[in-house]
Amino acid sequence: MLVKIKCPKCDTEGTLSLIESSYQGPYRCWKCRELFTITLKNNKLRSCEPLSQEEYVKQQEMETLRAKFKKE
Repeated sequence: MLVKIKCPKCDTEGTLSLIESSYQGPYRCWKCRELFTITLKNNKLRSCEPLSQEEYVKQQEMETLRAKFKKE
């Protein structure tokens, strides 16, 4: 299902394709390339916070570790 998200920095509307109706994680605006941490519940945007490149890299490393330990 597609969820529409309006970028708080440039007001461009983007879409995010999700399998479930809830999501928490990174989102990058397709136009201005700004990073945000977003929270979606029931296909509605609940929060949107700016995210630095360093924080994004840390989030990705944590997700990689979680996935690794789930497999074992």
